[in-house]
Amino acid sequence: MEKQLHETILYPDVSFPYIMYTHTIHESFPKGRGFNDLHWHEELQITLVTKGKLVIQVNGIDHELDTGQAILINKGVLHVTTQLSHNGQYVSFNFPEKLLAFYADSAMEKNYVLPYTNSSLVSLVIKGDVEWQIQILQMLWEMKQKFDMKKKWGWEYEVSIKTAQLWLILISNISLSSEEAPKYVKIQQERLQLMLSFIHQNYTNNITLQEIAAIAHLSVSECTRSFKRTIHMTPYDYLIKYRIKKSSELLTSTQYTITEIAHKVGFNHVNHFIQSFKKHYKKTPKEFQKFRNDFMIKE
Repeated sequence: MEKQLHETILYPDVSFPYIMYTHTIHESFPKGRGFNDLHWHEELQITLVTKGKLVIQVNGIDHELDTGQAILINKGVLHVTTQLSHNGQYVSFNFPEKLLAFYADSAMEKNYVLPYTNSSLVSLVIKGDVEWQIQILQMLWEMKQKFDMKKKWGWEYEVSIKTAQLWLILISNISLSSEEAPKYVKIQQERLQLMLSFIHQNYTNNITLQEIAAIAHLSVSECTRSFKRTIHMTPYDYLIKYRIKKSSELLTSTQYTITEIAHKVGFNHVNHFIQSFKKHYKKTPKEFQKFRNDFMIKE
């Protein structure tokens, strides 16, 4: 199945829609969107750095986090982890806003949830500079411990209660007027999501810059500016990068030849594919394939 820009989170237990991912550079557990994988989802996300240093890009802005620091990312916001120190690790708590509302149309939902999740609030960095942030970080460590143990009776209640307490502390200490991004930022993000999704769905075809721009009803120049402003590359560069990413998956999971893979991910010329691949991975497709296969055998 194709990996889409919009992530639909698969919860281990659908009766408790809450998940904690543990990420390193090489893997995510449970299997999910990990390191250097641009995406967005309908759930709220709180990421805690448990080891090393992390750079996470949210709506085009880089945030550097050290061990013990965290970031809240609002629903529907584009984000990607771009840098992680050697042997670094981070966890991401993902949960739907309805968990904070207790039930539909509640006073909590109307007064304390939707005004924030439906706002232009993009993200909030929690570094522990003030007392309320220290409280939140401590609660995140406690939540991680509960997810790690899991088998303890009533752990779902404990995690839910802790999350609601954390949310109350957070909204009690921020001002939407100062934390919200300008309204036009949300519009720009929605347009970019349309264009990125179009690339993800059509990367195997000969798509043009004009077609990408047309999806969001933009001129070619504004389309290019939108990409550069938010993900710091041109639409063409992103298309090539995505094709290379998809080719790396085929190289390690199929028996296709290099030529077949090049054509399957949208390259018309094998030499262009090999050059682009080497520029991205510092290895030819063949070298990458051998390296990954040897690595998997050692594991």
